[in-house]
Amino acid sequence: MIRFDCDYLEGAHPAILQKLIETNMDQTIGYEVDPYCEAAAEKIRAACACPGAAVHFLVGGTQTNTTVIYSLLRPWEGVLSADTGHINCHESGAIEGTGHKVIALPGQDGKLTAEMVENAFEAWKADASWEHIVKPGMVYISHPTETGTLYTLAELTALSETCRRLRLPLYLDGARLGYGLAAEGTDITLPDVARLCDIFYIGGTKVGALFGEALVIPDPALIPDIRSLIKQRGGLLAKGRLLGIQFDVLFTDGLYFKLGKHAMDLARTLREGFAAKGYSFMCDSPTNQQFPILSYEQIERLSKDFSFDDYGPADAHHRYVRFCTSWATTEENVRKLLEAI
Repeated sequence: MIRFDCDYLEGAHPAILQKLIETNMDQTIGYEVDPYCEAAAEKIRAACACPGAAVHFLVGGTQTNTTVIYSLLRPWEGVLSADTGHINCHESGAIEGTGHKVIALPGQDGKLTAEMVENAFEAWKADASWEHIVKPGMVYISHPTETGTLYTLAELTALSETCRRLRLPLYLDGARLGYGLAAEGTDITLPDVARLCDIFYIGGTKVGALFGEALVIPDPALIPDIRSLIKQRGGLLAKGRLLGIQFDVLFTDGLYFKLGKHAMDLARTLREGFAAKGYSFMCDSPTNQQFPILSYEQIERLSKDFSFDDYGPADAHHRYVRFCTSWATTEENVRKLLEAI
């Protein structure tokens, strides 16, 4: 079985495993105040062109999202998200479990626009019974989105300007950020993300790490007691260096960006291969998630040798499916899939 279900099927890049072996018997203080975490944080600050940023490491995306959103919102506030947003669809009510509401808006290709955010905020403010309604307190986006689409620099700039005018912190979920930054035609860079977002994370779990996400706060004053809040939410890893070592490797010699490019090159091969054989797509995704439309017969036949995600009905005879490439996808497996279709 050749698997294209998601982008975290394998363990970790060999360079990370080698570094973990080399440092295994080193003795360091815990809770991410060790030299490895500090070295990784410095490299991330440099990559973001944000020397004053606070950088913290957490184990997974849901844990990071929950910690950030819980930390930023007041008890009567909620978080604005596209209806397809990960926090709205795939986190088992983790945000609601903190006592906060996800205020879902109909996304545009999985994205929020500045106009959507402004309209939602103004609708709350104009309501005569505003004190009875959950107040929009921040904005959540992901880049890439759940449907593989990307924000343009103009879109992210407009969203950032609107959020800052309305005093709504803009939080970017970067679980697949490495793939978004490497996408063909994108005009957004990591320094752009750091400049335009109030808080974001750089995903490691899906981009070559065993586990781990690097949370970046360009202005540390946004959440001054973030370490206490990370601890309270169960995210402060005692053996924190295991996270620091991984990100130190990923941000040495541009490895993180090379892994992103590898996945994107193969995703382009996959997309072009499907298109050349006459397949249509659910959406125009320039990233590592591709959503071709297959008939039930094609799905049954392909499922004997390949695994992939079902994304729902396209019509009475076809379904949307998702194939993911990753840092570990091989050219051979992509070739076998294209031969099979």
